[in-house]
Amino acid sequence: MLKGKKIILAVTGSIAAYKATYIVRELIKSGASVRVIMTEASCRFITPLTLSTLSKNPVLIDFTKSSKTGEWNNHVDMGLWADAFLVAPATANTLSKMVSGHADSFLMATFLSAKCPVFVAPAMDLDMFKHESTKSNLALLKERSVEIIAPESGELASGLVGEGRLAEPENIKEYLEAYFKTSQPLLGKKVLITAGPTFEPIDPVRFIGNHSSGKMGYAIAEKARALGANVTLVSGPTALVPPEGVSRLNITTANELFETCKEHYAEQDIIIMAAAVADYTPKTVSTIKIKKKADDWSIELEKTVDVLKWVGENKIDGQFLVGFALETNNEEENAHKKLVKKNLDFIVLNSLQDKGAGFKHDTNKIKILTKDNKKVEFELKTKDEVANDILSQVLIESGLN
Repeated sequence: MLKGKKIILAVTGSIAAYKATYIVRELIKSGASVRVIMTEASCRFITPLTLSTLSKNPVLIDFTKSSKTGEWNNHVDMGLWADAFLVAPATANTLSKMVSGHADSFLMATFLSAKCPVFVAPAMDLDMFKHESTKSNLALLKERSVEIIAPESGELASGLVGEGRLAEPENIKEYLEAYFKTSQPLLGKKVLITAGPTFEPIDPVRFIGNHSSGKMGYAIAEKARALGANVTLVSGPTALVPPEGVSRLNITTANELFETCKEHYAEQDIIIMAAAVADYTPKTVSTIKIKKKADDWSIELEKTVDVLKWVGENKIDGQFLVGFALETNNEEENAHKKLVKKNLDFIVLNSLQDKGAGFKHDTNKIKILTKDNKKVEFELKTKDEVANDILSQVLIESGLN
C-alpha cells in the first residue's frame, strides 16, 4: 500500500524521537520515499545524520541552507511533494502550534503548506496526554481531518505507566497502509484521461485549433492519481505541468490522439475523454509556409476520426467511459444524443452560456447525464472541485465506491 508513496516524517522534541529511526526503516522497507524534517529540539535526542543516512535524503531543519549564499529550503515545494505528512513523535507543544498555525519553524511552515493527508502520532507523559488542553487540541485537529494515531499504554520516561507512549513503528506503518487502502478506491485501477486541444496543421506555421487550456483534464488526472489510480494522461499542446506520478503522452493532432488512445485503451479500467478535439482537419498540408497573395483564401477540410465514438464502439466489458459536451444551445438534448451515439456511461455537460464555465477559466459549471437517464447538476466551482465531483460520480456509477 505504501509503495511509491512520498512521505514526510516530521520529528519533534520528544524522548521518543529515537523511534524515528525505526519508523523510517519501516516506511522504506514498504517501498515509500521518505524525507525527514526535524525541529531543533528533536536534534538533542537523535542526530540528523542518522535519519539522513536511513532515509537517503538530506534532513531539513531550518529555512536556510546557507547564510553565506542565501540558499533556502522551500517549505511550499516540500508540502506539495508529499502524499502524506506524518508527525511522529508529536509533542504537546507541536500539537498546540498545529492548532494555532504558529509557523515558527520549517516543520510548521511545511505543515501549513501541505495538501496531503496529515497524520499525528502523539508522544508525551500520562498527565500531559490527559490534560484538557491536549485533549482539546487533538479534538480540533481531528475536526480538521488530521488523522490521529493514538498513543499506546506502557512504561513512560517519567516512570509512570499509562497512555502517552508513541505508537510502535510497525503500528504506525500499518495505520498508514489501512488509511490509503480505504481512502484510495481507485488503487490498482488504470485510468486514461485525454486533455487539452488538438492542433491541425495548415502549413509549418499555421494550424486550426481551439481555446482549450487542458486545465479540466489535468485536474481530473491529479485527483485520479490521489485516489490511487495508475493514470495515463494523453495531452494536446498546453503549458501545464503534468501532475506528480502521472504518465503523460504528448499528442498534437486528432489523428495522433486517436492512434495513442487506440494503442492504450484496451488496458484501461476507466477512460475519461476531456480533450477538445478538432472535428475537421485540412485535407492537404503545405510543406512550406503559404504566402499571402489573393484577397480570398479557402482551405478544403475533411472530417477527423471520431475518437470518442471509436472508443465507445470498441469498449470492453467492464470498462467505464466518460465523455464531455460543450454546448451553446439545446444543451441537454445535444448532450444526450452524444451520450447514446457514443456508448458512454455518462457525459459531462457544460455550456458556454454559463459565466465562468468552459475554456480558459479556472472554474467550471457542469451537469452530468447518465446512461440510465439520471441528471446531476452542480454549482459553479473550481476545476479542482469539479474534478472531484466527476470522479465521485464515476465511483458511484461504476460501483467502485
